[in-house]
Amino acid sequence: MYGYGRLHGCGVTKKILFSRSFKKSMIRKLLFGLLFIISVFLTNAQTSIDKIIATVGKEIILQSDLEQAYAEYAAQFTVKDDDEEEKCIIFENLVYTKLMLHQADVDSIVVTEQQVEAALNWRMNYYLQRAGGDARVIEKYFGKSMAEIRKDLRDIVRDQIYIEQVQDNVTANISITPSEVKAYSNRIGVDSMPLIPATYEFGHILKTPPVSEKEIAEIKAKLENYREQALRDDNPRTKFSMFARMYSDDPGSASKGGDLGFVERGQLYPEFEVVAFSLKSGEISHVVKTRAGYHIIMLQERRGESLKLSHILIQPKPSAEQQVSTIEYLDSARQVILDKKMNFNDAALEFSEDPNKLSGGWVINPYTQSTKFDREALDPATFAALDKLIPGEYSSPVIYINEDGVLSYRLLYLKSKVAPHRANLVEDYDVIKNAAMEEKKSNAIEKWLINKVKVTSIKIDEKYKNCDFVIRWQIK
Repeated sequence: MYGYGRLHGCGVTKKILFSRSFKKSMIRKLLFGLLFIISVFLTNAQTSIDKIIATVGKEIILQSDLEQAYAEYAAQFTVKDDDEEEKCIIFENLVYTKLMLHQADVDSIVVTEQQVEAALNWRMNYYLQRAGGDARVIEKYFGKSMAEIRKDLRDIVRDQIYIEQVQDNVTANISITPSEVKAYSNRIGVDSMPLIPATYEFGHILKTPPVSEKEIAEIKAKLENYREQALRDDNPRTKFSMFARMYSDDPGSASKGGDLGFVERGQLYPEFEVVAFSLKSGEISHVVKTRAGYHIIMLQERRGESLKLSHILIQPKPSAEQQVSTIEYLDSARQVILDKKMNFNDAALEFSEDPNKLSGGWVINPYTQSTKFDREALDPATFAALDKLIPGEYSSPVIYINEDGVLSYRLLYLKSKVAPHRANLVEDYDVIKNAAMEEKKSNAIEKWLINKVKVTSIKIDEKYKNCDFVIRWQIK
């Protein structure tokens, strides 16, 4: 994340350090940046005639853009009434965004729909994961359906990718040396180092309760029945939507009648995609099996290589007896591991069903791609179990639901636990290195901005001429 609006993941932020001279301002920019992407633009757009308070090339900023952004910011953070300093910081973000989009146009940067969809899917999945898989929590927060949120986010995500590519072009050749990292650490000082939360490294031995053939047959029969009833109805789409709302196990689409929106190749489970792209408009597939469970798919509309799809998902659910049997298996495995004093890697190879066991059985943090997790990156059950362990210990069986919604159980093995502490070069060199690198990139972008402003047509309303960024960027 850069100091100016590089907004990855809407909440999955690094712990970044800033020099004292601009630390407060930059932190506020980052805080606003996160709010900016997940809240401001998800409100209803203003359509009335409005005052233009800035132009950046062909881009414009309206008074209502600033006021609405400020209102959203004020609702999240404590600010004074009509705080001009905070409003200037928000205005700076708006101008910065427009300037970067202007530059993306100048540089003829291309953003594909595949890039937009991939980034959009990541964000929607992140929201769902943080809401415990309950789409209703997200819809209640934003006051919109998941489909509406997705639609509103599309252009924002596209702009974000443009901005990131411009930033990458500006900072592509920047590197940092160990001596610079040390100098940065010395300059920041111990008191200004961030508090690093407790982090955990762990592996697991995973076991998924089997589902009976009878259960699977019943699921397939239900789905085929829904398909036949929908096709016999005078309005198959309405009937299909009703069944999806009533019976689908997909938390992201059930509440909107199974609607998945427009998708393209490469965004779906391969087996799901093969069937979906073979359908004709209005056609409903027979049962399709994926990692997530069993589906029937309806093609609502085709636009070239984009399909508007709906689906009904039913996930097989193991019986209580099967779940008990799985827990007993893991309890027995744990006892064998302890009795034989087995190495964790060997234990994972022998007892775990996770394909990752072939590379050691360690669990990877999907947000950082490292083996370290803080509390926010862990589901409550996993955190509760890990927090009671000391390194080298195994937990009792813990329930686990993966990203596909499949229920499993697992033994957790705690490899390491680092207590909360102030960042230091010995334990947190990479964290400090990343922070030093981000500051160096931010400074490079600031320098680039000042030069870019000189050759870009920018006009700022007289009311905001005393904002710090107007003076700092030397906007005439």
